[in-house]
Amino acid sequence: MISKIQNIKKEVSKVVVGQEKMIDSLLIAFLCDGHILIEGVPGLAKTTTVNALSKALGLDFKRAQFTPDLLPSDILGAEIYDPQNNAFKIKKGPIFTNLLLADEINRAPAKVQSALLEVMQEKQVTLGDTTFKIDLPFFVMATQNPVEQEGVYQLPEAQLDRFMLKLVVDYNTKDEELEIARRISSGNFEQIQSVVSSDDLLKLRDAIKAVHIDEEVEKYMIELVNATRNPSEYGLSELEDFIQFGASPRVSIDAFKVVKAMAFFRGKDFVTPVDVAYIIKELMRHRIVLSYEAEAEGVTTDEIIQKVLETVAIP
Repeated sequence: MISKIQNIKKEVSKVVVGQEKMIDSLLIAFLCDGHILIEGVPGLAKTTTVNALSKALGLDFKRAQFTPDLLPSDILGAEIYDPQNNAFKIKKGPIFTNLLLADEINRAPAKVQSALLEVMQEKQVTLGDTTFKIDLPFFVMATQNPVEQEGVYQLPEAQLDRFMLKLVVDYNTKDEELEIARRISSGNFEQIQSVVSSDDLLKLRDAIKAVHIDEEVEKYMIELVNATRNPSEYGLSELEDFIQFGASPRVSIDAFKVVKAMAFFRGKDFVTPVDVAYIIKELMRHRIVLSYEAEAEGVTTDEIIQKVLETVAIP
């Protein structure tokens, strides 16, 4: 089954140069039935990647550009009056798709961001008195631009918690950027083919679930989560003033799914602490609430997670 993963990545690489961790993270979140938040400056192929992924998976794709004047009905849909039939009818929004790109999600106010909560968690949308089930699989990739400060809104903690992973994307290497410029200037892009069926996707998900996690590794992940809530118990009392709220229980739930996928992508049928360390920042960084002291001193969640990783005993 690992060959299926390689085939998907090969198709995506036809239009996306580099950014392997972003592609892997997207696939992991998708196959683990989660959602992903990607933070990065414009021009890092975030939109291109999810569009290419939808084509390689043979799934429906829609893009919603979030703006300050956006309304929840612009995303979800609404009841509209049909004068010909003298009745109301449902007009479905872009949320009714398999892969939704919520572009620059932090540009929309909280009421729009919160409108996504039901569909992200329950896979359903309520319009008027009617509740509609979303066609599965359903996957949200949201992007946010960390550069601009005006006209942006901080995502509510409840919504951040719904994202399985938060990935921070950096610039391509010089060689990769050279290759990107050459390809775009010459228009040298191959056509992306659908390389997996819906049956293949189900088999891939089952294969990931079958990956073994030893009890000691399970306990290790729980210890990492608990260390963000009670740092003084682990000799990390210096972090006590920096953390207002530690990682939520969803980190533990998602970690058990994601590390299996991480091991599977590396061609293993069991999880090691290395798999945990590789993906733990993406699992936790958006689910730790920093105190005012941390923000004043410039302490980041990544630095806190790194300190926890260095301190908690590895099995």
